[in-house]
Amino acid sequence: MEYVYAALLLHKAGKEIDESSVQAVLSAAGIAVNESRVKALVASLDGVDIEDAISKAAAAPVAVAAAPVAGGAAAAAGAEEEAPAEEDKKAEEESGMAGLGALFG
Repeated sequence: MEYVYAALLLHKAGKEIDESSVQAVLSAAGIAVNESRVKALVASLDGVDIEDAISKAAAAPVAVAAAPVAGGAAAAAGAEEEAPAEEDKKAEEESGMAGLGALFG
């Protein structure tokens, strides 16, 4: 994640996102630099419009905000499903206890 933050910081500063600049930002932050990860990041950002990617990501929380509403309905349905499971668990425990009673019997 630090590598992406370094790239975003460089972009915000108007600097070129290349291997040496990403390494410099990470080193300045006191992070041990993995050169292969830096190379992979720079290669993956080649040809990417970062402003466009940021604007698309900024629109995503609107869709995520609607998810808890649907998730709440699913959780309520899940709670209804758990009730029979608890009853099954109690019946299973009781049958297990009956088996123990036969041992001491």
